[in-house]
Amino acid sequence: MSSSAIEPESSDLVCQLDNVQGVVDALTSVRWKKQQDAVLELSEHGIVLIVEETACLQAKVYLQRELFVRYEYSAEGRPRFGVSLGLFVDCLNTFSVQGHSSAIEIRYPGPDMQLLLKSVDSSDSCTYAEIRTRIPDTISWDYNFEPAGSTPLSFTVKSAALKEAIDDLEWPGSSIHLILQPTPPSVTFRGEGHGDLQIDFMYHVNTDLLAAFHCDRQVSHRYKYKFLRATTSNIPSSVIRDNRGSKLTIGRGGMLKVQHLVSVAKPAMPQPHIDSAGYQQPSRIAYIEFFVKPEVDEDDANDT
Repeated sequence: MSSSAIEPESSDLVCQLDNVQGVVDALTSVRWKKQQDAVLELSEHGIVLIVEETACLQAKVYLQRELFVRYEYSAEGRPRFGVSLGLFVDCLNTFSVQGHSSAIEIRYPGPDMQLLLKSVDSSDSCTYAEIRTRIPDTISWDYNFEPAGSTPLSFTVKSAALKEAIDDLEWPGSSIHLILQPTPPSVTFRGEGHGDLQIDFMYHVNTDLLAAFHCDRQVSHRYKYKFLRATTSNIPSSVIRDNRGSKLTIGRGGMLKVQHLVSVAKPAMPQPHIDSAGYQQPSRIAYIEFFVKPEVDEDDANDT
């Protein structure tokens, strides 16, 4: 942190946010452990933050330029740099005041390639922060998410119900079977530990929880519990409160994509329409995506 900052004469990016807390919520949703490095990628379309774990789990937060009240981009190409995710979130939190939509300016790069943050909504005082950046490591794997067939294998479930189901299946070091079947149309999460625990979402029985379902054949894949739990462990309370849905899609080879939507609208703003699938119509929304690789063994030949 710094009490003052020297702004460079020209920057690749200068942008302003009018609701810091919404961005804190979005970034916290991909913070599954205390020490975590992230890569930020800048473009004329917005900012993407990428984190990953042991080439088995990757998450992305998309902050589209429409989320910013000001977005001035002048770089050639797409600059990328690494930061500590925890430090970035903690710095943003210092600008967030409970019950008040704090506005900040984000600028990159600073004189020493820092990420610069500055409060802009107070005439009485101004807070600065500088975050050291680093040359990013190469992202170790390309998720290369492709459809598993001509019919999407996907379902949309209320985020609160999804989080509760995964929390209930907890067993250290265990795996979770995810099973989709068209008849009867249902989704099953089956945990393996001392005995089996199974949670079913039946499409026609409770459409309030399982809001959408697309499946034309039975598929079953197994995922490490700790990676599956990371996709829901820090879902923001605003998502639960607003009763939003999360979408899960199984791609080629069993790759699992989990998508959440986090509002970054100012609290005083009326909320956009939420459709029957629990998805908020694009407005002031940050898109969160997780990609989880399945566990594979010699006998696992499902959906290849």
